[in-house]
Amino acid sequence: MSWHLGRMCGFDLETTGVSVEDDRIVTACVVRCGGHHPTASATWLADPGIDIPAEAAAVHGITTEQARADGRPAAEVVEQVVAALAQVVRDGIPVVAMNASFDLTMLDREARRHGVQPLTDLVGEQLRVIDPRVLDKHVDPYRKGGRKLDDLARHYQVALDGAHSADADAIAACRVAWRIANKRADIGGASLAELHRWQIEWARVQAEGLRAYFARTPGKEEWADDVRTEWPFIPQQRTEDGDR
Repeated sequence: MSWHLGRMCGFDLETTGVSVEDDRIVTACVVRCGGHHPTASATWLADPGIDIPAEAAAVHGITTEQARADGRPAAEVVEQVVAALAQVVRDGIPVVAMNASFDLTMLDREARRHGVQPLTDLVGEQLRVIDPRVLDKHVDPYRKGGRKLDDLARHYQVALDGAHSADADAIAACRVAWRIANKRADIGGASLAELHRWQIEWARVQAEGLRAYFARTPGKEEWADDVRTEWPFIPQQRTEDGDR
């Protein structure tokens, strides 16, 4: 059976910002859907331990005050999210994440910050990821317009209710992945292992293209240095003195 006709697991985070090294998780969702089984969703609200900037709160709707009052300790949330995803992987279900290298890297850094064993250490080479952003850029590289989740939802005619809430985004990412796989027999018919390998290469090529674009665009040249080519997550880097 083609992977997109079976069970998928949507994964999404909302955070205090866009730096995987410095920002923190605010909300998380791990949702199993598809495969002719009921949707099973788990969501978390964390107290990130730092202030949530107004710009971030405007996106996902969670303020510092709300997170402190209602959120669970960040270490507890991270541990439970990692455990939920590890079980998904062990069950042979692909993790669907829009712009996976952000969410999975953020989760990795939070795990290390709080002394939780990172997901990749738990599951190793078993991890299979489906990234609608990478797939879309590969199948339709010259389409004009944005490539954010709400853009893809409109393009692929997928409902996205409550955009920028982790649960809504996670489910929508799965629906977009299903649409692409249903449209493209080469993607829908690939094994999860094949598709994961292909996306590593596609993501690298896409990132290198973005880096080259920034490098030649006046006013954006310095952005090129920040473009990373690793997928589905960016490994922890060591500093010159050996510290992480």
